[in-house]
Amino acid sequence: MYLPVPPQPDCVSAWREAVRLVNARPGHHEHNVLIDVADPLARADLSDPVVALVDAFLKNRDTKRIETVANTIFPAALYRRYGSPAFFTRFTDNVLPKVRSPGKKSWSGYYFERMMQLPQPEGDPLNQLTEIIGRLKDPAVRALNKFELSVFDPLRDVDGSPYGGQCLSFASFKLIGDGDERRLALTAMYRNHYYIEKLLGNLIGLGRLQQFVAEETGIAMGPLTILSTHATIDVKNGKWNRGDIADLLTACDQAKALAVSA
Repeated sequence: MYLPVPPQPDCVSAWREAVRLVNARPGHHEHNVLIDVADPLARADLSDPVVALVDAFLKNRDTKRIETVANTIFPAALYRRYGSPAFFTRFTDNVLPKVRSPGKKSWSGYYFERMMQLPQPEGDPLNQLTEIIGRLKDPAVRALNKFELSVFDPLRDVDGSPYGGQCLSFASFKLIGDGDERRLALTAMYRNHYYIEKLLGNLIGLGRLQQFVAEETGIAMGPLTILSTHATIDVKNGKWNRGDIADLLTACDQAKALAVSA
């Protein structure tokens, strides 16, 4: 039981094809949808007309916009401004106090927080990203498949809440290719995935996370792969319905056609 999306060259193409295939399934949802993006930095910002259309769709319906969703995975602007490791401190001191809900102890809603502050039984939280980067740069580390990134935390996420909690559960960096062909690939697994509200922003955010690790280690970018263990073409009561989604997809296809003919 799975649905493979044919490999796509960029984030927009991957989003559009995944939405098309899942939308055609009974009930507009499917399990174990597999998406592969050859260049996750291509067509991955608001200068692309399709990204701009999806962003405007979300904005006009009072829903988190593309950059907001991408920033929950990786705060690219903060990294570009302050560099590493300083941007970790800026995120902790300046961003988290503003985005954490008063009285909420579990997490801010930023996946990046869980990546850089994984609670430990004793001592300070673990920064998984600096650990992964350190191992990737260590010539003594010969293994190619031990760069795992946990987002799901059973101590915080297994509870009696009627709601789902985090959707991104896990990610895995991989070294692929030999010699001059060596690249850094990333695979991410989602527990549940809203393809209208979140998928495009998630693809862009994961690509930026991958770029960060690639730049810090001096390894070339490789492909991005996503496994959505459950995917749905989501409607939001009072915000958008199936007709609105059909109109959005038509507008996206028209924008792509105009860009190709220009």
